Amino acid sequence: MDIIISNGSAKPIYEQIVDQIKTAIAAGTLEEGQPLPSIRALASDLRISVITTKRAYAELEEAGFINTVQGKGSFVAGGNLELLREERLRQVEQLLAKAVGEARAANISPTEIREMLDLLLDE
Repeated sequence: MDIIISNGSAKPIYEQIVDQIKTAIAAGTLEEGQPLPSIRALASDLRISVITTKRAYAELEEAGFINTVQGKGSFVAGGNLELLREERLRQVEQLLAKAVGEARAANISPTEIREMLDLLLDE
């Protein structure tokens, strides 16, 4: 599992880990039941704090993307494709809301926004 951390990113490191693991699950790179690296191993590989990786895994588990079994490790949870879809929908809604805000600030009419979106969808 390749996780790339950007120190220049505005996102905290634990969020970068969470996002990349979610993306790998959505892409099928990480499949249901597949083991994840241990918290310590991932921290060592990424040269970051164990606390940071623990926080990322805790967030993933709380959201239902991974399961942790005491003494055995963390594994990709099953049935999370719908969770990923909802997560993606939420992200798209946020991006669209930002785009609409920018369009309004530029005095672009709703009709023009719809036309732009239709053109983009047709590509």
